Amino acid sequence: MNDLSGLLGRVGERKDILLVVLLLAVVFMMVLPLPPLLLDILIAVNITISVVLLMMSVYIGSPLQFSVFPAVLLITTLFRLALSVSTTRMILLQADAGQIVNTFGSFVVGGNLVVGIIIFLIITIVQFLVITKGAERVAEVSARFSLDAMPGKQMSIDGDM
Repeated sequence: MNDLSGLLGRVGERKDILLVVLLLAVVFMMVLPLPPLLLDILIAVNITISVVLLMMSVYIGSPLQFSVFPAVLLITTLFRLALSVSTTRMILLQADAGQIVNTFGSFVVGGNLVVGIIIFLIITIVQFLVITKGAERVAEVSARFSLDAMPGKQMSIDGDM
Protein backbone atom coordinates (compact mmCIF):
# COMPACT_ATOMS: atom_id res chain seq x y z
CA MET A 1 0.00 0.00 0.00
CA ASN A 2 2.89 2.33 0.78
CA ASP A 3 4.40 1.67 -2.66
CA LEU A 4 1.11 2.56 -4.33
CA SER A 5 0.82 5.88 -2.48
CA GLY A 6 4.44 6.70 -3.38
CA LEU A 7 3.72 5.95 -7.05
CA LEU A 8 0.59 8.11 -7.02
CA GLY A 9 2.56 10.91 -5.35
CA ARG A 10 5.21 10.81 -8.07
CA VAL A 11 2.54 10.77 -10.78
CA GLY A 12 0.88 13.77 -9.14
CA GLU A 13 4.16 15.66 -9.28
CA ARG A 14 4.64 14.93 -13.00
CA LYS A 15 1.27 15.83 -14.52
CA ASP A 16 2.88 16.55 -17.89
CA ILE A 17 3.94 12.90 -18.22
CA LEU A 18 0.43 11.79 -17.24
CA LEU A 19 -1.02 13.95 -20.01
CA VAL A 20 1.38 12.45 -22.57
CA VAL A 21 0.47 8.91 -21.43
CA LEU A 22 -3.25 9.70 -21.74
CA LEU A 23 -2.80 11.14 -25.23
CA LEU A 24 -0.78 8.08 -26.29
CA ALA A 25 -3.53 5.85 -24.91
CA VAL A 26 -6.05 7.77 -27.04
CA VAL A 27 -3.91 7.24 -30.14
CA PHE A 28 -3.56 3.53 -29.38
CA MET A 29 -7.34 3.33 -28.94
CA MET A 30 -7.69 4.47 -32.54
CA VAL A 31 -5.16 1.96 -33.84
CA LEU A 32 -5.67 -1.18 -31.76
CA PRO A 33 -9.01 -3.01 -31.57
CA LEU A 34 -10.64 -2.93 -28.14
CA PRO A 35 -12.74 -5.70 -26.61
CA PRO A 36 -16.47 -4.91 -26.30
CA LEU A 37 -16.39 -4.88 -22.49
CA LEU A 38 -13.57 -2.31 -22.40
CA LEU A 39 -15.41 -0.27 -25.03
CA ASP A 40 -18.53 -0.27 -22.84
CA ILE A 41 -16.50 0.87 -19.84
CA LEU A 42 -14.84 3.67 -21.83
CA ILE A 43 -18.19 4.84 -23.22
CA ALA A 44 -19.59 4.95 -19.68
CA VAL A 45 -16.53 6.94 -18.55
CA ASN A 46 -17.03 9.30 -21.50
CA ILE A 47 -20.68 9.91 -20.60
CA THR A 48 -19.73 10.49 -16.96
CA ILE A 49 -16.99 12.97 -17.88
CA SER A 50 -19.42 14.79 -20.18
CA VAL A 51 -22.02 15.16 -17.45
CA VAL A 52 -19.40 16.32 -14.92
CA LEU A 53 -18.03 18.92 -17.36
CA LEU A 54 -21.54 20.14 -18.14
CA MET A 55 -22.37 20.51 -14.45
CA MET A 56 -19.07 22.26 -13.75
CA SER A 57 -19.58 24.74 -16.57
CA VAL A 58 -23.15 25.47 -15.49
CA TYR A 59 -22.42 25.97 -11.79
CA ILE A 60 -19.06 27.75 -12.05
CA GLY A 61 -18.94 31.17 -10.37
CA SER A 62 -16.55 32.93 -12.74
CA PRO A 63 -14.70 31.83 -15.87
CA LEU A 64 -11.35 32.16 -14.11
CA GLN A 65 -12.26 29.35 -11.73
CA PHE A 66 -12.22 26.89 -14.63
CA SER A 67 -9.45 28.34 -16.79
CA VAL A 68 -8.32 24.91 -18.01
CA PHE A 69 -11.67 24.30 -19.70
CA PRO A 70 -10.37 24.66 -23.31
CA ALA A 71 -7.61 22.11 -22.70
CA VAL A 72 -10.02 19.71 -20.98
CA LEU A 73 -12.48 20.15 -23.82
CA LEU A 74 -9.78 19.36 -26.38
CA ILE A 75 -8.67 16.22 -24.56
CA THR A 76 -12.24 14.97 -24.10
CA THR A 77 -12.94 15.63 -27.77
CA LEU A 78 -9.92 13.53 -28.74
CA PHE A 79 -11.13 10.81 -26.38
CA ARG A 80 -14.59 10.88 -27.99
CA LEU A 81 -13.04 10.71 -31.44
CA ALA A 82 -11.01 7.66 -30.44
CA LEU A 83 -14.13 6.04 -29.00
CA SER A 84 -16.03 6.71 -32.22
CA VAL A 85 -13.26 5.15 -34.30
CA SER A 86 -13.04 2.12 -31.98
CA THR A 87 -16.80 1.66 -31.94
CA THR A 88 -17.03 1.91 -35.72
CA ARG A 89 -14.22 -0.62 -36.12
CA MET A 90 -15.93 -2.99 -33.70
CA ILE A 91 -19.26 -2.69 -35.55
CA LEU A 92 -17.72 -3.21 -38.99
CA LEU A 93 -15.33 -6.02 -38.09
CA GLN A 94 -17.19 -8.03 -35.45
CA ALA A 95 -20.79 -6.78 -35.78
CA ASP A 96 -20.69 -6.17 -32.03
CA ALA A 97 -20.57 -2.70 -30.53
CA GLY A 98 -21.09 -3.64 -26.92
CA GLN A 99 -24.13 -3.38 -24.70
CA ILE A 100 -24.25 0.40 -24.31
CA VAL A 101 -24.33 1.14 -28.04
CA ASN A 102 -26.82 -1.67 -28.64
CA THR A 103 -29.14 -0.50 -25.87
CA PHE A 104 -28.96 3.15 -26.88
CA GLY A 105 -29.58 2.27 -30.53
CA SER A 106 -32.63 0.16 -29.76
CA PHE A 107 -33.93 2.88 -27.41
CA VAL A 108 -33.61 5.67 -29.98
CA VAL A 109 -34.69 3.74 -33.07
CA GLY A 110 -37.17 1.39 -31.45
CA GLY A 111 -36.50 -1.38 -33.97
CA ASN A 112 -37.70 0.63 -36.99
CA LEU A 113 -35.15 1.15 -39.77
CA VAL A 114 -36.97 4.09 -41.39
CA VAL A 115 -37.12 5.97 -38.09
CA GLY A 116 -33.42 5.24 -37.55
CA ILE A 117 -32.46 6.62 -40.96
CA ILE A 118 -34.54 9.78 -40.45
CA ILE A 119 -33.07 10.39 -36.98
CA PHE A 120 -29.57 9.78 -38.36
CA LEU A 121 -30.13 12.33 -41.15
CA ILE A 122 -31.50 14.91 -38.71
CA ILE A 123 -28.57 14.48 -36.31
CA THR A 124 -26.08 14.64 -39.18
CA ILE A 125 -27.57 17.84 -40.60
CA VAL A 126 -27.78 19.54 -37.20
CA GLN A 127 -24.22 18.56 -36.33
CA PHE A 128 -22.95 19.79 -39.69
CA LEU A 129 -24.70 23.14 -39.24
CA VAL A 130 -23.39 23.55 -35.69
CA ILE A 131 -19.81 22.74 -36.71
CA THR A 132 -20.01 25.02 -39.76
CA LYS A 133 -21.42 27.95 -37.79
CA GLY A 134 -18.91 27.37 -34.99
CA ALA A 135 -15.97 27.37 -37.39
CA GLU A 136 -17.32 30.48 -39.09
CA ARG A 137 -17.62 32.24 -35.73
CA VAL A 138 -14.08 31.26 -34.73
CA ALA A 139 -12.78 32.66 -38.02
CA GLU A 140 -14.68 35.92 -37.50
CA VAL A 141 -13.36 36.36 -33.97
CA SER A 142 -9.82 35.57 -35.11
CA ALA A 143 -10.09 38.13 -37.92
CA ARG A 144 -11.38 40.77 -35.50
CA PHE A 145 -8.51 40.16 -33.11
CA SER A 146 -6.05 40.42 -35.98
CA LEU A 147 -7.60 43.65 -37.21
CA ASP A 148 -7.73 45.12 -33.71
CA ALA A 149 -4.07 44.33 -33.17
CA MET A 150 -2.87 45.86 -36.42
CA PRO A 151 -3.05 49.62 -35.57
CA GLY A 152 -1.13 48.96 -32.36
CA LYS A 153 1.58 47.15 -34.29
CA GLN A 154 1.80 49.96 -36.85
CA MET A 155 2.06 52.56 -34.11
CA SER A 156 4.83 50.61 -32.38
CA ILE A 157 6.71 50.30 -35.67
CA ASP A 158 6.32 54.04 -36.31
CA GLY A 159 7.54 54.76 -32.78
CA ASP A 160 10.67 52.66 -33.33
CA MET A 161 11.61 54.63 -36.46
